[in-house]
Amino acid sequence: MRLKDFAKSGHPPTLFSAFLYFDVSFMVWVLIGVLGVHIASHFGLTASQKGLLVAIPILGGSLVRIPLGILVDRIGPKQTGILSQLLVMIPLVWAWLFGRSLHELMALGLLLGIAGGSFAVALPLASRWYPPQHQGLAMGIAGAGNSGTVLAALLAPRLAERIGWHGVFGLALIPVVVTLLLYSLLAKESPSQPAPKPLRDYLGLCRERDTLWFCLFYGFTFGGFVGLASFLVIFFHDQYGLAKVMAGNFTALCVFAGSFLRPIGGYLADRFGGTRMLIALFACASVSLIAVGTLPPLWLVTTLLFVVMAILGMGNGSVFQLVPQRFREEIGVATGVVGAAGGLGGFLLPSFLGVLKDLTGSYGAGFFCFGLAGLGCLALLRLVQRDWSHHLLESQRLAPAGPGSPMAIP
Repeated sequence: MRLKDFAKSGHPPTLFSAFLYFDVSFMVWVLIGVLGVHIASHFGLTASQKGLLVAIPILGGSLVRIPLGILVDRIGPKQTGILSQLLVMIPLVWAWLFGRSLHELMALGLLLGIAGGSFAVALPLASRWYPPQHQGLAMGIAGAGNSGTVLAALLAPRLAERIGWHGVFGLALIPVVVTLLLYSLLAKESPSQPAPKPLRDYLGLCRERDTLWFCLFYGFTFGGFVGLASFLVIFFHDQYGLAKVMAGNFTALCVFAGSFLRPIGGYLADRFGGTRMLIALFACASVSLIAVGTLPPLWLVTTLLFVVMAILGMGNGSVFQLVPQRFREEIGVATGVVGAAGGLGGFLLPSFLGVLKDLTGSYGAGFFCFGLAGLGCLALLRLVQRDWSHHLLESQRLAPAGPGSPMAIP
């Protein structure tokens, strides 16, 4: 695949708009997580409470993704994106001016899930402009907007030291407003926007076996990425005693790898096949996570987490090289369903890490269990390869597929 052909095949301003919207939305989505140390010290939270506080926005994102996915197929991703950006300003203003109790912050976290739902909007917006042979790279570039987690981890703790954690939410309104203006001007609906379908057709998608597999695998890759991106500041601070700003720096370093390697994962999946990539990535991620579970010295655990986040980011790109080709006509709701599963995985991970920290006194057991979950995904992926080969034959019969077909299995 030549990059020149890729540039000519779609609509670059829309792809950039999808990336920018995704980027700023993710920055907002994880703010509670990266400010978790400041908020926890303010309210005197236990490890379990910290894990739940960090996980609530991720759960909110999981809950809104399916409705947003359906809305994308009904009114289009551009209009849905504008609506969601307007709505996300409400919890930001609330957190800035109010947010004085833990219960308020929990409710606020659920509303911030609207920003996490951007996944169900940005990816269909980009996907519908590009042919099957370029899906991996297009979805990877749009999905690289999860780099907003890097900005949040790097900037939010520093700003909180100067203006307090309430003020950080107020400042976040500035990039949200700028992004809304650029998105409204640059994004364009694809001419291949499918006609709306009855809701019963969307419910039928949830009964598809492949939908369940994609949900499981994305629950591990994306759930792991966003869960760790939200929780690593607390992990580095509590487990290794790093100062708040330094914990944010280490988190930004690790998250950087996963954010910017997502397009690489999509590109390699286009070239070698999504299932091949996922098999290799699940194996490497599992081994690395089990090693993190031993809680080695700081320099080594940081290196391992850098590798883990890189692998999870590439895994996100690989999964979403498969989804739009398997569910081309239902990409909006398919993105919503699979994205919701990823958000659910991201909700469970920090909650689980916090509970095990209170039970065992360290985060090692949680990372060890996460690694075992990766081995389980690897085993299941090997089992479903045969079914996916059948869908490859069907997709080749219905439409020409590029050399990186989603189900291209050796």
